[in-house]
Amino acid sequence: MKISNGRGKNSFYITTTLPYVNAPLHMGHALELVRADAIARYKKLIGCDVYFNTGTDEHGIKIYEKAAENNLKVQDFVDQGFTTFKEQLKMFGISGDAHFVRTTDLHHESAAQEFWQRVNKNGFIYKKNYESKYCVGCESEKTDSELDQNGECLLHPGRKVEIIKEENYFFKYSAFTERLLEFYEKNPNFVVPDFRYNEIKSFVKNGLQDFSISRLKSKMPWGIPVPGNSEHVMYVWFDALTNYISTLGWPENTEQFEKYWINGTPTQYCGKDNTRFQAAMWQAMLMAAELPNSYQIVVDGFITGEGGVRMSKTLGNVIDPRDVVAEYGVEALRYFLLKEVSSFEDSPFTMERFKDAYNSGLANGLGNLTSRILTLSEKYLEKCPEIPEKSDFTKYFSFYEKFDVKQAADFVWNEIAELDKFIQKTEPFKVIKVDEKKGKELISDMVVRLYEIARMLNPIMPETNILLKKLIKENKKPEHPLFLRKD
Repeated sequence: MKISNGRGKNSFYITTTLPYVNAPLHMGHALELVRADAIARYKKLIGCDVYFNTGTDEHGIKIYEKAAENNLKVQDFVDQGFTTFKEQLKMFGISGDAHFVRTTDLHHESAAQEFWQRVNKNGFIYKKNYESKYCVGCESEKTDSELDQNGECLLHPGRKVEIIKEENYFFKYSAFTERLLEFYEKNPNFVVPDFRYNEIKSFVKNGLQDFSISRLKSKMPWGIPVPGNSEHVMYVWFDALTNYISTLGWPENTEQFEKYWINGTPTQYCGKDNTRFQAAMWQAMLMAAELPNSYQIVVDGFITGEGGVRMSKTLGNVIDPRDVVAEYGVEALRYFLLKEVSSFEDSPFTMERFKDAYNSGLANGLGNLTSRILTLSEKYLEKCPEIPEKSDFTKYFSFYEKFDVKQAADFVWNEIAELDKFIQKTEPFKVIKVDEKKGKELISDMVVRLYEIARMLNPIMPETNILLKKLIKENKKPEHPLFLRKD
């Protein structure tokens, strides 16, 4: 089954935002990476040629300061951070053919400079003196409405914003208010979900303010040099956003850029705190450089603590994904993030919630069902029954097309529940003792339905997908429980 995308080709490009390398990946990163990976796996499943991009953001003040804290050269610090990043991706079960981009790659740096030059040539960069409030944690300027009563960023409490006063280069963001609104009007599905799209439309309608896109090298030396002025380095966001096209080999690799960006559907996952950067700032920058806009922006909610409180080390409600994987495994983490977390709203992640979901959905759910069916199959069937080559997954696939991965996972677990009810209702273990033929038919039917469930698990729990299909084809019950119950 092949589905052509909205730009008329079968090439699908998807990217996450790039996490900074100043700290290990947290649960919010895990959510974004796992969801993007699930969409990428789904697209491969239906026959698309997929380019899945992720990587690391390695410039900016917070990186520079963190390296100094650790008494390391900045390049050595980011090299270590990238190695850690790649290792952590393994515990999220990210596809092995994902492409990695680093903003310190020489190619990325040259691509960012070429992008700057094009925007500048088109008249959208100028220089001026200015003063602003700046949050190092967000790597962005802040208005008074975005600060609390103590003058601290709402997203990074405990750290005062800095006052930046210097001569910088600016991007003429204000010139794109009408162009962006016109673009939104022509592309009604550009941001998913709708309520996030409404937010960004309102933001742009209120008028855009030009923003600084450089820093003095004498104050912040860790960045890409501004073309033609070695006294300035690029503002981290202006540099980092270009990774979405530099990873494709732009500007030299025109074939790959045309395939995945111009003729494909460049889709970007991000958290809700990133929406303005992805859906407005980056789109205006692309317009300024006379390059095609992104195809779609998909926005996640936040992972919170109990009661919807944002996770914070200060509050002590942070859950490290590494700890979860160490005890429960990669597949269990993916299961929870894809099924138990809202596709678009904020959702709490507590170990109590996780444990309950693990026991009910995996240990007592999928794991127990698999054991019951394959035990009967191994005992009463000579071999695996014939498995249909194709299944009608139209409804299941429709959820992925809407990026509603939770609904897709719910669909699978509803099938698991229905199959469990079927066993309870038909009691094949009793039927086979009085009517062998009918009993075998019932068991064969259950095995085929279990195989269909295994197929649907491909984007959600890829390793379980492979293991289940293997056990079914070999007509063997699991030697050990797929998921050990946690009391």
